[in-house]
Amino acid sequence: MKAYIAGVGMTRFEKPETRDWQYWDMAREAGSAALADAGITYAEVEQVPVGYCFQPSTAGQRAAYELGLTGVPVYNVNNNCATGSSALMLARQFVEGGVADCVLALGFEKMKRGALGGGADGGDFSTSPVARHYGVMAARHGFEMSPPTAQIFGDAAREHMEKYGTTEAQLAAVGAKNHRHSANNPYAQFQDVYGVDEILAARVVHRPLTKLQCSPTSDGAAAAVVVSERFLERHEPARQAVEIVAQAMTTDTEESFASGSCVDVVGQPMSREAARQVYERSGLGIDDVDVVELHDCFSINELLTYEALGMCEEGESGELVESGATTYGGRWVVNPSGGLISKGHPLGATGIAQVAELVWQLRGEAGPRQVSGARIGLAHNIGLGGAAVVTLLRAAG
Repeated sequence: MKAYIAGVGMTRFEKPETRDWQYWDMAREAGSAALADAGITYAEVEQVPVGYCFQPSTAGQRAAYELGLTGVPVYNVNNNCATGSSALMLARQFVEGGVADCVLALGFEKMKRGALGGGADGGDFSTSPVARHYGVMAARHGFEMSPPTAQIFGDAAREHMEKYGTTEAQLAAVGAKNHRHSANNPYAQFQDVYGVDEILAARVVHRPLTKLQCSPTSDGAAAAVVVSERFLERHEPARQAVEIVAQAMTTDTEESFASGSCVDVVGQPMSREAARQVYERSGLGIDDVDVVELHDCFSINELLTYEALGMCEEGESGELVESGATTYGGRWVVNPSGGLISKGHPLGATGIAQVAELVWQLRGEAGPRQVSGARIGLAHNIGLGGAAVVTLLRAAG
């Protein structure tokens, strides 16, 4: 059975501690918008997978209760930065498996200011779920005093530069592109435009990554209504439904750790395999895709993902972004929303917000950031630890 996205909604992504709201307020705003977009009520929802990382157990129920008290199952999902797309994947599986005809995928996060830690409990990396990942980093690069997540991705950038000649300007070009895109996105945390030189001149977080190449902590929520063909036959959707053509989740394999490379340990092999599965299941390839929302938690990860998705050969991603192939007028438009770097990154909401952007693009409803003629969209969401989710969407008709 096919699955479709009948409605989406999200809040503006905000800098933590700048808006007086709680996570349930965010969820009510995004969830209500998605239901209205689909033209349904919460009473028609049969299952609710809810993604978040930093709120307590059963926060999903507390959030969903803002939409209604109907007694439907609520599932709490935590998969690090891939949490939102993991909740969406559960929604799709419920629908495709015939368990439910209408599912609400919801994701939210209320975060604190400052850089994310490394996933350690009280600073003890031996108890961290990502201890093995950071162990690979430390064995090759040592351990510095910079934020751990920036450090492991920054070390991946150093390796890419050493192996392929990737330049700091090419890394900065990712940030410049995504900040430029977000200027047209009213949901984005940042809407300021920066040039490559300004990005290079910003404060260094972990060499070679500067602040304007790193995703911020954010508050926000996003939601998507996933429905079956049966449901669409019984209900005339308020908007054009978008088909989930294929979706895949992968986790770490031996390849992630065998090389001792941070490029592998931060998830490029997972992303490559998830993309391969999606292409195989759909019969489509990257050349069929018009618009991409990918996980640019740091500028280097956008470059690594170009290679994993097959947009270029290994080592050519710096040249690809520098050529203009991944912005308006190029071969693809990547992160028209501004991406994580500029739109923001509330972990539980990110994967669903990526899909919301693609739904608007494929419906032709993205306003000044609209990608002309967009028919196929690809979302890529990754969580260190690890999980990678790739979702391929197709416009109706």
